[in-house]
Amino acid sequence: MGLKVERAPAPVWIRPLIPIAAIVVTFILTASLVLLVEANPLEAYYYFLIDPLSSRVSAIEVLVKATPLLLTGAAVTFAFVGGYWNIGAEGQLYAGATAATGIGIWLGETSAWLALPAMIAGGFAAGMLWALVPALMKVKFAIDEVVTTLLLNSVALFAVSALLNGPWRNPISQWPQSPDIGPAAIFPKLIPRSRLHLGFILAVVVIIILWFVLTKTALGLRMRAVGLSPAAARFAGIHVERTTLIAALVSGGIAGLAGVSEIAGIHYHLIDAISPGYGYTGIIIATLGTLNAWGVALAALFIGLIDTGAQTVSRALGVPSYLGEVIQAALLLVTLGMLLLQSYRLKWERR
Repeated sequence: MGLKVERAPAPVWIRPLIPIAAIVVTFILTASLVLLVEANPLEAYYYFLIDPLSSRVSAIEVLVKATPLLLTGAAVTFAFVGGYWNIGAEGQLYAGATAATGIGIWLGETSAWLALPAMIAGGFAAGMLWALVPALMKVKFAIDEVVTTLLLNSVALFAVSALLNGPWRNPISQWPQSPDIGPAAIFPKLIPRSRLHLGFILAVVVIIILWFVLTKTALGLRMRAVGLSPAAARFAGIHVERTTLIAALVSGGIAGLAGVSEIAGIHYHLIDAISPGYGYTGIIIATLGTLNAWGVALAALFIGLIDTGAQTVSRALGVPSYLGEVIQAALLLVTLGMLLLQSYRLKWERR
C-alpha cells in the first residue's frame, strides 16, 4: 500500500469551513510566539477575540477599524472575481484620500449636502484614475497587472509625500500634513462621543452592492466567467477586455472610497501615514472571505477585532502589539494553503 496525491475537488460542504479552519490553525501556529514572551496563549487570545467586545467603547472601535477594511476588501474582491489581480488598492486608497482632501479644503466651508457627495464622487474617480494605467496595460499589451499595480503603490506614496512636503506643508507647524478640511466636509458621527462615522454606512452599502452585482446581474456573471477562464469566456461571446477593464476601474474606485473615509471620518487632513497597509490587508480579507461579499464583511470585522485586540493584549500581558500583524500574515498564508489543498486528496493505493 502506498499514499498517493491526486487532484479531486473538495466536497461542497467543506468550502465554507475553510476560513474557520484557517483561523484555528493560525492561532495554533502563532501560540508559540505568545509563549516566547512568557504569556498564556489562551489568555492572549481572550484579549484578542473576546475582551474587545465586552465593552461598548471597544466594540464600537472594532467597527471603526473595520470600516476601511470593508472597503479595501470589497475592492480587491471585485477585481479578483473578474480575474484581475489588483495589488494596488493601497495606492488607489491614497489617490482617493488626496482627492478627498483637495475637495474638502475647497468645499469645506459650503454645505455638507454639496461637500460630502463631491468628496465621495471625487475619491471614487481618483481611485479609478489611479487604476486606469495598469488596467490599460493589461488589456492592451497583456502586461502583468500584479507588477504594475504593486509598483504604483510606491509611486502614490512618493507623490503624496512630495505634496505634503511642498505645497500642502503646514505653514505654521511645518509638519508634512495638509491643511484641515472644512467642517462641511467632515463625516457625521453615527454614535455620539465615538469615532464611528458615516464611512461605516458607506462601507456597508458598498458590500450590499458588491453582493448584488456579483450574484444578481449579467455583469457579475460575465466577471465570474472571465475570472474562471478568459479563453472560455471569449468563446462564449463575452468581451473579455471590456469586462477586465470594468473590474479594474471599479475596484480602484472602491479603494479610493477607503481613502475618503479615512480623511472625512478620522484624520480630517492628509498625512503620508494615513494607511497602515489597509490596501494590502484587503487582499487577506478577500482571500479569507473566499471572494464572497458576506464572507468579506465577516473577514473585515474579524481583522478589525484582531487590530483592536492587539492593543488590549499588549497592555494586559506585555505581548508586542505587532503580533496582530503577524497573525494577519499567517492567516493569509494558511488560507491560501488550504484553498490550494482543497483541490487535492490523499488516497491509499495498492502497488
